[in-house]
Amino acid sequence: MKAIARLSLAELTLLARDPGSLFFMVAFPMMLLVLNSGNDRLDIFVPSYMAMILAIGGIAALPGIMATYRERKVLRRLATTPVSPFALLAGQVVAQLVMGLAGSLIVVGTGVLAFGVDLPAHPLMLALSFVLCALTCCAIGFVIAAIAPRGRVADLLGMLVMFPMIFLAGAAIPREGLPEPLRRIGDYLPLSQGVTALRESWFGAPTATPLLILAGIIVVSTAVAAALFRWE
Repeated sequence: MKAIARLSLAELTLLARDPGSLFFMVAFPMMLLVLNSGNDRLDIFVPSYMAMILAIGGIAALPGIMATYRERKVLRRLATTPVSPFALLAGQVVAQLVMGLAGSLIVVGTGVLAFGVDLPAHPLMLALSFVLCALTCCAIGFVIAAIAPRGRVADLLGMLVMFPMIFLAGAAIPREGLPEPLRRIGDYLPLSQGVTALRESWFGAPTATPLLILAGIIVVSTAVAAALFRWE
């Protein structure tokens, strides 16, 4: 546990020092919320932006970090130490969770305090949905890191997966405003289940289906990443 805690703190420190991570996971969602503050249904955007923050961290940022560590032989050097591969991966996940939580709290706080958005109806279900959505995004990120040969390729693949997904899944803009064909595509995207779970928990009508689907995606993606990932 001490190794995981230390690695988590180290990875979180690196994320916090990265201007790109700070902007896209903390400042950017809040800016979008302010820009949409004139919308009559601003409350829809808050849980959706939480999913977007998690996708930016887990799908767009994490793959490049892991692939770069492998490219620079960091993973091979760690293999000669008492640090286990599980501790390294857990540290990445915890760092993404904490950074995602920080960005989400800022969005929620801005929405509630500045624009009068109602507090979530089911905080505990919202927390569960948040964790499952974060783990899903990280699991997908690990799959991307597993197939990318270099850090820059992982960054590109992460962006190519993340950007269409946040729009089609309703994380950046409500899916209700998309044309029907695009909404149908979004039905099959993993992040759509995260958005649905967060929104249902926020508005007081949580169901088990999106949570179970997220859990299944986590298991399958983790298994695929474990099978494909190369440590050097």
